Amino acid sequence: MERKLALVASPTEAAQEAARRLHAVSQFVPFNQADTIIALGGDGFMLQTLHGMLENHRTLPIFGMNLGTVGFLMNEWRLDGLDQRLDRAKVYKVNPLRMHATTVSGEQVTLPAINEVSLLRETRQTAWLEVSVDNRVVIPELVCDGALVATPAGSTAYNLSAQGPILPLGCGLVALTPISPFRPRRWRGAILPERTKVKMRVVDPVKRPVSAVADQREVRDVASVEIAIDQAMPLTLLFDPEHTLDDRIAAEQFIA
Repeated sequence: MERKLALVASPTEAAQEAARRLHAVSQFVPFNQADTIIALGGDGFMLQTLHGMLENHRTLPIFGMNLGTVGFLMNEWRLDGLDQRLDRAKVYKVNPLRMHATTVSGEQVTLPAINEVSLLRETRQTAWLEVSVDNRVVIPELVCDGALVATPAGSTAYNLSAQGPILPLGCGLVALTPISPFRPRRWRGAILPERTKVKMRVVDPVKRPVSAVADQREVRDVASVEIAIDQAMPLTLLFDPEHTLDDRIAAEQFIA
């Protein structure tokens, strides 16, 4: 059966030029008629595209080509051989996180996150967080700049910068990582089964305000945040077999 491709591109000059060149050599259909998405841009644009699919409740396999900077979630940009690359592509299923935040005013906000959900102090005052795992309080008072929960796909992003562990794809785990912990000073985080539900309650949200960020989307002045893997909305990423996502994640462990 003939593959139906939709093309999306970052607004950058490089991505738009690549899109024009691809349109000259390949046939594309509107998103609502497609069975596969081709995304041109960087990691930020890939996350934006994935979030758009989650919000529309229509997740299609996506093959990204890097016209950005790092391109960790992308394949190499090449004009020729797209059909052959898709035929050979290795498939990865990625389950996003689902963040449910309650603000000090009582507002309820639910957002997906593909990389991580992070809680961050809003002022010079440290954050005071009560951390619960599956409805059991494990840390009554975490004094810190913040904390995050990361997926394997996001474990090499902010999580790694915060000294969190790198998680292999398909490991069935998430990372719970503190950001600049002051007390307990020696706690460096935990590796948890992906079916775990993590709750972080802000102990004094008025004096020590905290924001919650699901990838790039922020909710200010939260009172509590519940985080869990969303098994109902898996995402499908496609990669060239010679440069796969799990290879990249593994290689990050050996970079000084």
